[in-house]
Amino acid sequence: MPLPPPASDRKALHHREIRVVGFAREDGMFDIEGQLLDYKEVDFNLASGLRRAGEPVHTMWLRITVDRKLVIHDAAAATDAMPYAGFCETITGEYRKLVGLHIGPGFKDKLRHLLGGTHGCTHLTELVNTVATTAFQTLAGAGAQDPQRKPFQLDRCHALKSSGPAVARYYPRWFSGHRE
Repeated sequence: MPLPPPASDRKALHHREIRVVGFAREDGMFDIEGQLLDYKEVDFNLASGLRRAGEPVHTMWLRITVDRKLVIHDAAAATDAMPYAGFCETITGEYRKLVGLHIGPGFKDKLRHLLGGTHGCTHLTELVNTVATTAFQTLAGAGAQDPQRKPFQLDRCHALKSSGPAVARYYPRWFSGHRE
């Protein structure tokens, strides 16, 4: 269902495109690659100079390699377009700090501690969250879920709370509410 029509005529000023793809590797691991692209519809004055309409303000890449338990075994980041060349791209190596982290409860807090604020790049760190979420989706389609363990998607959103009707219907073994 699309959004309702806008309240008035409007003109696009800024575009952000995020593209993430999950890959199964031949060695049993999974690569999740993301790209963030920002560009303006109008010429834009940055402190570092003029950025012409349509020219990228940000083009950033992130790849993580995870196992079936969502432990990160490798991480790489790259920055191709940035507002402050010679400065922005110097942080990409810090994203190796993701290696060893488990994508699960507490991941966002660990991420904020390791790479939040001046310890990382706002845009790359934002991309980490999207890549991590895509890792869940990638493994869900790859048969990585142990059928004897509670499905990892339960209790992560309002529709799949363990005490709710969707869990009662689709995951009755894990339902914790009262049956009507």
